[in-house]
Amino acid sequence: MVFVACSQKPVKSADNQSESAAIEAPVPGESSYVLIETDFGNITVRLYNETPRHRDNFLKLVKEGFYDGLLFHRVIKNFMIQGGDPKSKDAQPGQMLGDGGLPYTVPAEFVPTLFHKKGALAAARQGDNVNPNKESSSCQFYIVQGNVWNANQLKMMEYQMQKHFSQAQIDAYTTVGGTPHLDGDYTVFGEVVEGLDVVDIIAAVQCGQFDRPVKDVKMKMKVIQK
Repeated sequence: MVFVACSQKPVKSADNQSESAAIEAPVPGESSYVLIETDFGNITVRLYNETPRHRDNFLKLVKEGFYDGLLFHRVIKNFMIQGGDPKSKDAQPGQMLGDGGLPYTVPAEFVPTLFHKKGALAAARQGDNVNPNKESSSCQFYIVQGNVWNANQLKMMEYQMQKHFSQAQIDAYTTVGGTPHLDGDYTVFGEVVEGLDVVDIIAAVQCGQFDRPVKDVKMKMKVIQK
């Protein structure tokens, strides 16, 4: 998956159009948490039960150790940190990354109350021209850093993009910030509950070509209880 820097829109490549197999779901009412370990500190994310297909797919991959050793391969300050490309494991310095994936996609799960506030965990995907149903990548994800917006900016965005922001969205985007222009286009399936400072640190690392960090930012994940 590649984020196009000029528009800052996620555009995922390479996943085939088939849904993942059924995965054992958590006990109803329980929350699922994943710890993302990096050399810069740890990030804990809570997965939303309102997006069960994305939740279960992510949990399956984490339990299989799929993400261990992969990179946050694309980092854009005041936008997002992105990872999950299987080609990033042991990638050569300067190698372009972002087009790797598994041979399936996950159907979109858009929930109006789940949006791109700072710390949102969301799925990458291919562009609308080849993916009109906005299906998500099998494995690539991003964590939002974003910007803080004022009310006038949000009103202009509503007009230009023909969107409508709820009061909850407005409250979040004018305080903690986020990437409101992505709402309704990419599935948000979780949020950071600990380690937002680590997201900020990673977002500020020096990057080279293709927005790839000059020094690899590796990840390791595990499911945890909270």
